[in-house]
Amino acid sequence: MKPILIDCDPGIDDSVAIAFAMGSGKLAIRAITTVSGNLTADRCADNATRVLDRFSAPAIPVAMGPLKPLVRPYPRDPFSHGDDGLGELRLAPSTRAIDPRFAPDLIVETANAEGGDLTILALGPLTNIALATIKDPDLPRKVKELIIIGGAFGFQSEGSTRATGDNPASEWNIYVDPEAADIVFKAGFNLTALGLDVVTHSTIELGATDRKTLEAAATPAAEFLLGVVAFVERRGFKSYCGLIDSLAVAAAIDPAFVTLEDIQVAVETQSSLTLGQTVVDRRDNFRWTHLPTIKAASAVNATRFFELLVPSLCRPSASA
Repeated sequence: MKPILIDCDPGIDDSVAIAFAMGSGKLAIRAITTVSGNLTADRCADNATRVLDRFSAPAIPVAMGPLKPLVRPYPRDPFSHGDDGLGELRLAPSTRAIDPRFAPDLIVETANAEGGDLTILALGPLTNIALATIKDPDLPRKVKELIIIGGAFGFQSEGSTRATGDNPASEWNIYVDPEAADIVFKAGFNLTALGLDVVTHSTIELGATDRKTLEAAATPAAEFLLGVVAFVERRGFKSYCGLIDSLAVAAAIDPAFVTLEDIQVAVETQSSLTLGQTVVDRRDNFRWTHLPTIKAASAVNATRFFELLVPSLCRPSASA
C-alpha cells in the first residue's frame, strides 16, 4: 500500500477523507498532523483522535502544529463545521494520547523513514508543511508527492463563485496562511493542487443511489458521511462541502481520475482585497519566468471519484 501522511484540520470533510483513506485498502496512513485552519490545531488533534476511534483505526500518531499561522492572527472561518467541528455529530472523546512531537518534526521524521516513498496529503493550510520545509530544505526531494487541497486557478467558474476565503477572491486553506503557501509553492515539491475549480464542481454531489448504498451499508464511516451531508444541507449548502478533502485521497489512490495542467502561480500575501488568491500567469507574451510551476487539477472524473469513495466507506472494517 502507498504510505501517506495526512496533514489536516478536522473539520467535517477532513474526517470523511480520513475514513476514505482507511477504508480504501490502497493507502497506509503513517501519521496524522494537524494544522490551524477550520479550528485551531489542538482542537483538530482532539477531533482526529475521535475520528480514529469512531472508525476503529489502529494506533496512528497524531501530532499538532502551531495554534496560528506563520505571521498572522488566526482568522475567522466564514463556514462553520459546527460547535464541535464535526458536524455536531457528537463523537465520543478519545483516550488516545496526542503525540508529543511538533507536527513539522513528525513530517520530517516520517519522510526520512519512508525513504522517498511518502505521499503527503495536505488538506488544510500549509503552515506545517512550510515549517517542515524550513527545518529541512531537502524535504521536497524526500517526498514522492505533495497533494494539496488549495487555491483556485481559473479552470472552472466554481473557483470564483464558491470562493471560501474571507474575501471575494481566495480559497480558505491558502487565505489562512498565504506566507506558508508561498514558501511551499516555491520549495520544489512534486506538487499537485486540487483547487476550488474541481473540488466544489457541480458534479461533486452525493446522488440518490450512492446515498441508498451508504444507508444500506450502515458502517460507521457511511453513517458519518450521511450525517455530515445532512448537517451541511440543513444549513443550505450542498453535499460537496463534506467531500472536498476526499478528492485528495482519490488522487493518491488513482491519479488518472484527475486532469492536470502545469501552471505558473503566485500567492497574494499583501492585499486585503485578494489576500490568499492564487494568481496564475497565462499570458502568451511577457509572462513572468520567476514564478513557481505546479500541477493543478483542471478537471476530475466525478463518476470515478464516487466509485472509489462509496465502497471504501461501506467496507465493514477499515485499516490504516
